[in-house]
Amino acid sequence: MKNRTNMDLRTRIGVAFLAVIVIPVILCSLVFFLLVNYRIHSIGKHYGIDKPGMDSLYNNAIFISKAMDEKQTEIQSLIEKKPEEIRNTEVLDRINEELNENGAFLLVREEEKVTYNGSSDAPDQKLFSTLPAYAGGGNTGADPGDGIRGTVTASSVQIRDQIMLNQLDFQLPDGTRCSVFLMSILTNTAPQLKNAMIETVVLILIILSVTCMFIGFWIYRGVMNPIRELQTAAQNIRDGNLNYSVSGTGVREINDLCDDFEEMRIRLKESAEEKVSSDSKSKELISNISHDLKTPVTAIKGYAEGIIDGVAATPEKQKKYIRTIYSKAVEIERLIDELTTYSKIEANRIPYNFQKIHVRDYFIDCVDELSLELESQNIQLNYFNYLTGEPLIIADPEQMRRVINNIVGNSVKYMDKTDGIINIRLRDVGEFIQVEIEDNGKGIAQKDISRIFDRFYRSDTARSSRGGSGIGLSIVKKIVEDHEGKVWATSREGLGTVIYFVLRKYQEVEDEQNTDH
Repeated sequence: MKNRTNMDLRTRIGVAFLAVIVIPVILCSLVFFLLVNYRIHSIGKHYGIDKPGMDSLYNNAIFISKAMDEKQTEIQSLIEKKPEEIRNTEVLDRINEELNENGAFLLVREEEKVTYNGSSDAPDQKLFSTLPAYAGGGNTGADPGDGIRGTVTASSVQIRDQIMLNQLDFQLPDGTRCSVFLMSILTNTAPQLKNAMIETVVLILIILSVTCMFIGFWIYRGVMNPIRELQTAAQNIRDGNLNYSVSGTGVREINDLCDDFEEMRIRLKESAEEKVSSDSKSKELISNISHDLKTPVTAIKGYAEGIIDGVAATPEKQKKYIRTIYSKAVEIERLIDELTTYSKIEANRIPYNFQKIHVRDYFIDCVDELSLELESQNIQLNYFNYLTGEPLIIADPEQMRRVINNIVGNSVKYMDKTDGIINIRLRDVGEFIQVEIEDNGKGIAQKDISRIFDRFYRSDTARSSRGGSGIGLSIVKKIVEDHEGKVWATSREGLGTVIYFVLRKYQEVEDEQNTDH
């Protein structure tokens, strides 16, 4: 996940900035070139201009003159056939509209009065007064003349526009002198050029918009999509779904954030699973201890009722009942003590009171104490001391007694023989004292032997059905290791189990130091 080579945010923004500049420039240049060529050929085809050039776009006079010449011929034909139509507004509007399409307009003058003005932004009356004078023409308008083309400067008419015009002079049947002017203000932008400019601007805007949208989407996808995925992952984690995985596919900074988030999710999941497991084991511990407490409490109640009701009539029987009650009370005390020790192990606060211990004397006391309890359960306890001399160890007597009691108690709990045997042996192994506690119980499978010191572990269902907290041997391991020792086990199914632990001997160094002085 850490090997991705995505672009970082700074580089992505820089690329986007350059793309917003370069891409529109290239595309706009290409579009402008294609559009100009299209317009030039379109103007040439429309106006019949051979080999049109670039000047066809900006030189209005070229195609306006062509259009005015064509329209002049049409008007001349109209005058020859129906001169009175020059007063028909509908006809004039149609002709003027066609002229407007080519950047020109129509103006009609009768005598000294303008009767039709086809310009939407018509010049003032002073312009009309400077129009060329009537140049003659027959009564039927058959000789309209050649017309006059020219320009009027801004100074002459008090405006700055240049004008191109064609003039047709004729007389109406009633003798009225009439002039028709086809006019164009050359400084106005021609419709073709105006359309080309509009199309160019529109295309440039489209190119800019598309480019910005594309670049924006590119940045958005690289930044917002992973952020939304992170938001979704956070909501899933908030709702307790720790299996929702997130993987960044955007900019490098967001990817790093996604990686950190994913690592946090995995740790949270592991922590949650560990907590669930711990809670489950704690519940199992409480259930097991409750079950184990119920059995001796029931026995104590039963034997006590037997004494009260007179069932134990003889002193011997009473003594037996009392000894049983005592052993069950000891068992309850052991379970409570085990639970207390477990809580201290969880907090890593087992109290130790280390002191010098004579191994031989200490184990004799332990064996004597255990013999009384095991005798009532028809289990034979044998003690073998193979030590040489009187070795000492540094240990906590109470916690070490807990180790021995837990191991023996575990052997008793899983004893499946009617004549149970437990052997305790002490051996001298160099710098260590090795303690062996062997039983002839049902044994442990080889696949389970390495895990019997794990907290709450039971090797099979049959063992679970026998009760027990499941932490006895884990307490043994913790205490032995805190004494700088080691514990392990061997077993054969059906024959029994041997649990070993070693403790370091105490070495006298004070006498050697005194000798050196």
